[in-house]
Amino acid sequence: MQDSQATGTKPASRRGFFIGAASAGAAVAAVSVLPKVTPTTAAVEAAAPAIKPAPEKGGGYSLSEHVKRYYKTASA
Repeated sequence: MQDSQATGTKPASRRGFFIGAASAGAAVAAVSVLPKVTPTTAAVEAAAPAIKPAPEKGGGYSLSEHVKRYYKTASA
């Protein structure tokens, strides 16, 4: 009497198909882009600003722009 609910494999739905296709497409796109994303050492060195060496006798504090901005916002 309940033939419509027979145990076995469920028929495939369109929603499940499109979710699976979108997931597979996103995975393929991510894998194909990953090797191109890894930066080279030359690019990292070019992007990083040159850091001044620490003074030999201490006194490494300098009133830079970001410190001035902090003092300005902290006093308000």
